[in-house]
Amino acid sequence: MVACAFSILSVSGRSCFAFRLYPNRLIELGCSRLTMEIHHEELSDVVRYIERRKDEDIRLKEPQFDGILFYLEQFRKIDGSLRMAEVGTGMGWLPTLAKMRGLNCKGIEISPMLVQAGREYGLRYGVEPDLEIGNIETSDLGENVYDVIIANSVFEHVEHWQTGLRTIYRALKPGGIMFFESTNKWSITSGELPPMPCYGWLPNWGRYNLRKVIHGADIMKNGIDFHQFTYGGLRKAFREIGFREAHDRVALFRPERIANPKKRKIAQIAKSNPVARKLVLTFFEVTTFVCVK
Repeated sequence: MVACAFSILSVSGRSCFAFRLYPNRLIELGCSRLTMEIHHEELSDVVRYIERRKDEDIRLKEPQFDGILFYLEQFRKIDGSLRMAEVGTGMGWLPTLAKMRGLNCKGIEISPMLVQAGREYGLRYGVEPDLEIGNIETSDLGENVYDVIIANSVFEHVEHWQTGLRTIYRALKPGGIMFFESTNKWSITSGELPPMPCYGWLPNWGRYNLRKVIHGADIMKNGIDFHQFTYGGLRKAFREIGFREAHDRVALFRPERIANPKKRKIAQIAKSNPVARKLVLTFFEVTTFVCVK
């Protein structure tokens, strides 16, 4: 089946009529932005995020940082000679830790408030992280520039996420690697709204309206999870964009490194049994991949 999408009549950065054309039928999808916007005004969800995170001890982030490096180092040695970037830096702890360890990692973040907060956070530890304001949908990261790009808990917030992935793919050198971690639609728990089980199971309109009621309408400007991903959907997208390898969470598992005996056993079974693998990936709390260009 051949499908194509197109938009007509753009007004103030919005596509007022969006359609998807299939053989013998035309479906109106509604109004959507052509690109996300950089908002310089104060946004309530960003303020809440900074208040929750600004006093976190960076040492608490070291296990997560080491976990990302462990996944990346299954494919190449990570050292100060590599050009690295993180897309969506939040409080900037990853570029800060990278600099503290002698790594060269630039950060790109769409929120000016978070860029400023990230710089202040790094200075607490005697480090000035390399952070800049940028929109992954529209920023030019260059071509064949980076050895490693990290996208950790960010693509759920990128409205036109395929555009962002293409930007990353173009920016990676041949053989470069991307660490990708985001939402998993069928997970029982979700970091987007932790108190609510099966939050990701809601349709987009349901999640959007629920979050606007809880957090305010401006969450749609920065903070909403536009997307709840699946392993199968992401694997297909990575392949279509051009990545020659896409290694999922089960492939990246090293059971001998898992301390919990029950979890270690599940990991062992998932690596050897296709049915168990699919079940684990379907309900795991996040989607995790390392992709090779």
